[in-house]
Amino acid sequence: MDAKEKALQMHEQWGGKIEVVARCPVSTREELSIAYTPGVAEPCLKIRDDVDLSYTYTRRHNLVAVITDGTAVLGLGDIGPEAGMPVMEGKCALFKAFADVDAFPLCVKSKDVDEIVRTVQLISGSFGGINLEDISAPRCFEIERRLKEVCDIPVFHDDQHGTAVTCGAAMINACRLTGRKLEDVKLVVNGCGAAAISVTRFLMSLGIREVTMVERFGVVCEGDERLNPAQAEMAKITNRAHKTGTLADIIGGADAFFGLSGPNVLTAEMVSTMAPNAMVFAMANPVPEIWPDEARKGGAAVVGTGRSDYPNQINNVLAFPGIFRGALDVRARDINEEMKIAASYALAQLISDEELSAENIMPAAFDPRVCGAVASAVAEAARKSGVARI
Repeated sequence: MDAKEKALQMHEQWGGKIEVVARCPVSTREELSIAYTPGVAEPCLKIRDDVDLSYTYTRRHNLVAVITDGTAVLGLGDIGPEAGMPVMEGKCALFKAFADVDAFPLCVKSKDVDEIVRTVQLISGSFGGINLEDISAPRCFEIERRLKEVCDIPVFHDDQHGTAVTCGAAMINACRLTGRKLEDVKLVVNGCGAAAISVTRFLMSLGIREVTMVERFGVVCEGDERLNPAQAEMAKITNRAHKTGTLADIIGGADAFFGLSGPNVLTAEMVSTMAPNAMVFAMANPVPEIWPDEARKGGAAVVGTGRSDYPNQINNVLAFPGIFRGALDVRARDINEEMKIAASYALAQLISDEELSAENIMPAAFDPRVCGAVASAVAEAARKSGVARI
């Protein structure tokens, strides 16, 4: 039985990866009268008078909605909300396993930005946070931006920001290892979709100044009519030398490469033209932009991928559980840039100077320290930046 057959068999056997479990006893008349009517009226009245008490008297304080429209599920594309449900259930299972956060999947049957925003806004009072998942670009940017404006709970698009936080930690430690300062790094990013844009913006917020992005049609350059609105915005803050051409044309001399695109677009020969001790992060999954052995053959000193069967896996599960745990713990109104930066540095600092090596720049996904370290850093950043409510 191969992995695909095994996955189908297990999903059929599980009949779903999550379930609802009652936290209150209802096995006697007295227990029923306290958990339900008439006793339940008392917390209802308290919440009516002070909505914030919904965090005290209900599970809202630990509950996240995982929301998709099914338009960008894994590498499968627009497969519809129902087909996205196994992924959303899996995400909920990870929330619980890694951070003891209760999460519930909601798959919305609409591709209309207004409808999705309104739907999520209307149900937001039931949750402590919103995790947007597998929504296609550029709609995902608008949906998140507008939800942040109308919701008083954290709204976080993990494909963008969870990826960015883990990539940031990888870059911090790769620079530590190769003796670079972030502000001196010359970075090339292959891809200009949701993840690539978010990663680029985040790496720039960490201090990287010189960035060139590349799309299928070539280098992203201001004034190019082929750019969508999100890409046009990135063109205003990247590629200030207004380079044109292909990835092969502009990779020479770069200190770092981040691929958030497709398979086999970078060659060992191209890596050989990069700066000495180059840093290569090929994130496409399951087939990366370049295989690690090929990148090292080209002279890369540090190589990371999104795969679990190679060193330096850059995995969102290192970020989103702890980020939400920290945000929920202080009842944050938002997950802001300060909180994301704190999460990146918390991840990076889990690797000591003695442990740091070319094959060990990231903590393992199952490192028991990860969630606590990220949650603590995020909670403290929320307090310092003024978005914490407790």
